[in-house]
Amino acid sequence: MYSLLNTPLEVSPSKPLPVVIIGNGPSGICLSYLLSGNIPYIKRDSVHPHPILQRKLEETPAVSIVDQNLEYLSEGLEGRSHSPVALLLDVLLRPDTDFSGTEESVLTWWHEAKRVIPHLVLGKNLPGGAWHSIEGSMITLSQGDWMGLPDLQFKDWMSKKRRGLRNNRATAADIAQYYQHYVAKKGLKKNFICGTVVTYVKKVSPDANSSYEQQDSDINSSFCSSSVKPMEDDHTTCRSLFQVDGLAKTINGSQQQFSVYAENVILATGTYDSPSLLGVKGETLSFVHHKLSALEEAVKNKDLDMMSDPILIVGAGLTAADAILFAHHCNIPVIHAFRRRVNDPGLIFNQLPKMMYPEYHKVHQMMKEQSIACSGPYECYVSLPEHHILSFKEDKKCIFQDKNGHQKAYNISMAFILIGSNPNLTFLPSNGMDLAMDNEQPVNPKRNPIDVDPFTYECIHEKGLYAIGPLAGDNFVRFVQGGALAVASSLLKKANKNPP
Repeated sequence: MYSLLNTPLEVSPSKPLPVVIIGNGPSGICLSYLLSGNIPYIKRDSVHPHPILQRKLEETPAVSIVDQNLEYLSEGLEGRSHSPVALLLDVLLRPDTDFSGTEESVLTWWHEAKRVIPHLVLGKNLPGGAWHSIEGSMITLSQGDWMGLPDLQFKDWMSKKRRGLRNNRATAADIAQYYQHYVAKKGLKKNFICGTVVTYVKKVSPDANSSYEQQDSDINSSFCSSSVKPMEDDHTTCRSLFQVDGLAKTINGSQQQFSVYAENVILATGTYDSPSLLGVKGETLSFVHHKLSALEEAVKNKDLDMMSDPILIVGAGLTAADAILFAHHCNIPVIHAFRRRVNDPGLIFNQLPKMMYPEYHKVHQMMKEQSIACSGPYECYVSLPEHHILSFKEDKKCIFQDKNGHQKAYNISMAFILIGSNPNLTFLPSNGMDLAMDNEQPVNPKRNPIDVDPFTYECIHEKGLYAIGPLAGDNFVRFVQGGALAVASSLLKKANKNPP
């Protein structure tokens, strides 16, 4: 059983927590593991297949990875991430995975009690975050082994369940259960408070230039008289604090307000919270939805069946493809509208190996072969490439416009707008825009992530605030772990918990 509040969650400014992590998905879990004193070292006598990296590792074999120069170690590495530290940890955990190799990790993990940094992980769901909100039978895009966290291989956990992997991929339900198991197995549960919603984060600081400043004379007077020694860096002897406010579900089902104070706050919320909108007239009508779960619920409640008017699925990404596969399996007729050409190289289906992702290749074939202009072999499916939605009508008509400007209307039973999602950062001033690469645009994991130092993941525009995972542009579980490594290394240095 994971912690809900049974006592007031209050941390005073005179005794702040060193770290509060907002978000309990894979990013937050991995960081909690590292901050709990689990330190990675290179295995004795291991040989990494990357010769330059191997030579660097041989220079200081007895020094843990978190205590080494991450910029130096990651220099020259190439792979499927733009983050050098993400590539570094990935290549240490999975030395030759991109070449279908099976070499084991060169890392070994040691628990060092003296290097524990007290922290709290706040999350709305059970550990695993948004993975608990995804329909359980959906197959992950990433290989199962890439979904695993440090020191507990996913395939080993699956084998104990006596389950295999389909095309070396796992279901969302498997992943969610694995993350829960990981937190329990690694002794992290005491750090996790589930059922919490953070409503506001503000910096409580005497620095009048800070955009996050909130003047509070009582709190300011306690900065340097704190009975808990603040985590210090090279530039200040008295760090400011963050106040984290929110609502927490208690064991009796009620909600309780809380405030905690922390020297460092890590943003690990992911991007699943706020579905992207088309911004067209009628999008708020009751039959228009923005989450795949609404389709699953409609089928479960028998609101849809093979005799229904077609459902409309809008989008050309993997979530839209999952919805099409689900509807196809249930014999529900589908109209599928998307803005791009079917052969657009930027379309995700044109980037996936056919052998590894046969179900997505099938959707792509349907998109190509069964357009409104030419009938194909797939019943109950019509593809509308290069179409825009203009509006939804109360009588459940949808008005489209094609690439030539021609308009057409279709009767539909329900609409599912599945065009991506954005992070919910309403708890930050300006919704976090001040922290982004382009601070005049909303934070977006692909186009405008939070601007962080690539080797510490500390926000460029707000010291003491960190961002990891999709918020910092790392969109796959495989690579979010490098961000956790960078943050842990930075926090250990601040706490002066690095060995001499």
